[in-house]
Amino acid sequence: MSTATTTAPAYGLAAPRTVRRLRPGVAVTPLRQGLHLRGRRGSVTLEGSAALPALWRLLEEPLRDGGLEDLLDGTEPGSPLRAALDTLVGQLDAHDLLVAGPAGPADSGPVAQWLAVTAQRPADAAAALATARAEVVAGAPGSPLADAAGRALARGGLPVSYTVDPALPPGRVLLYAHGAGPARGVAAGLCGGSGYATAPGSAAQLRSDAAALEARLGSAGPGAAPDGAGEPGEPGAPEGATAFVALLAGAAAHRLLCAAAGLPDPAGEGEDERLLPGLPAVLLADGRPLRADYRTWLGPARLDPDRLTDLAPAATLGEALRRVAALGDARCGALPEPHPADLRQLPVPLAGCELPEAVRPGGSLVGGAPRLDLARLEVFCRAAELLLGEDGFTVGANPDHARGRALRRAAARRFGPADGLPRVAEARWAGHPQVRHWWTTLTDRLGVPARLEVFRAAPGEEVYRAVVRGTAPEPLGDAVEATPGDAAAYAALAAVAAVSAGGPAGPRPSGGAVAPLAAAGARTAAWEDRGWTGGWLADTAGREGPFQDALHRLTGTALPARAPVPDRAPVPDRARQLGVTLRAFGFTVLRTPEEVR
Repeated sequence: MSTATTTAPAYGLAAPRTVRRLRPGVAVTPLRQGLHLRGRRGSVTLEGSAALPALWRLLEEPLRDGGLEDLLDGTEPGSPLRAALDTLVGQLDAHDLLVAGPAGPADSGPVAQWLAVTAQRPADAAAALATARAEVVAGAPGSPLADAAGRALARGGLPVSYTVDPALPPGRVLLYAHGAGPARGVAAGLCGGSGYATAPGSAAQLRSDAAALEARLGSAGPGAAPDGAGEPGEPGAPEGATAFVALLAGAAAHRLLCAAAGLPDPAGEGEDERLLPGLPAVLLADGRPLRADYRTWLGPARLDPDRLTDLAPAATLGEALRRVAALGDARCGALPEPHPADLRQLPVPLAGCELPEAVRPGGSLVGGAPRLDLARLEVFCRAAELLLGEDGFTVGANPDHARGRALRRAAARRFGPADGLPRVAEARWAGHPQVRHWWTTLTDRLGVPARLEVFRAAPGEEVYRAVVRGTAPEPLGDAVEATPGDAAAYAALAAVAAVSAGGPAGPRPSGGAVAPLAAAGARTAAWEDRGWTGGWLADTAGREGPFQDALHRLTGTALPARAPVPDRAPVPDRARQLGVTLRAFGFTVLRTPEEVR
């Protein structure tokens, strides 16, 4: 931040000089040859000179009481001391540890202190709060949550009014901030021993979010009160309920105050890697034990495809799995989260999830992959496809992943059982280390009688189909890949996964479609050849682009990188809503053409 002296207005009075101060709450730790400073908005470590602690002793008092500009004005320009001071102050400024304000004594009130700690421009935030007023809407007057929220808003500097809306269910309150612009609000509610506070939004969004969350949390969610106990704050409520109400009301009021002051939402302050930047988050709280944390949440009213800004597609496997975890959150997710649970992890890692009986006979969807993270993504994508409408859609973590899955599926259907295709000599694929591993696992370790054949899809195209056949008419595993060795390895892997999973056949593994995602940003050692999963994925990833082009030529399947479905396609409302949710989280949803079904 730069200092500035404003010019005198027309009536001849000079405006107060703007000075810089250290933000309240910044802590300083002297080091042997440096300093470490940390505050709520940033931190910095300065090292390299034993004089830094002494320089800080000279600078600290003027920084805290607003005398920095006078100190700098009294230091000779161009001198070593002035250069050192400018460097140190510049680092504090760059790491958001300074705040600008008028000269003179700093306002020490609690609201002013809070804004000085959190706001980038405290004066602007204070001006926004000065013109705002709060409204607390509840179903009945004097409810514990409404009273606690009103007190918290009043301590935040807003005048508070109370409104009774008999249509609101017990335990739910709506908090609004009225000011110069459109009213913004936050909904908070109690569900047994659990509670929530939504992201700021419009009145329609708040009511929709609240109803959807209450349906998800239910009246007997985690931490629910025992039978016969009332809601927190009511007679018969469990011990600690007052603290729970205060926590929930304070969190909701904090979110509303930040929205009214133009400050960032508190959900983004904790650097919680589970939260996805760019998407709203809901606070979920439990009464026993007393705790609260934020979860990414898109309520039904926020799923307008014309207004919603989708996340950028995932660039790495880790990024995709963060989105899988958010979408599969047990309390507020839109999809079941794949997990290992009690599934066996040898000889192949398995992940599974539960689906409605109408979607998946037997309910369980289990799949395997060379690693558990890959298995989780594979099962998640297949579960999403089934919930969207069986084989009508293909889901991927990004456009390339979805396109690779869809084209492999189209090729497998086109080539059928591979009868009539030219067979590839065993010598061309049997030496692949992944083929040896998975084939030995299937036939020796699991004792499954089987045979493996590899076919070339078409002359002049590097596209190969591998099929593992056992005693049953249906293949145990199959794959379509860019080399005979990769096709044989992925087919053998699919057979091992199918045998290990047991029960109904799991999702057909999409082979190397995930390889570019898994290899992006991953470091492999020089000795990691194709015998190691990481080396194999990196090797496969380099062929994925040309391979997809070859599949496109062979199958004639026209798949755009990002199809305008299912949000506007003639599909059921639930599938449309799920498709919009997936795309909002950065997943790609492709409508599979009729000719490849």
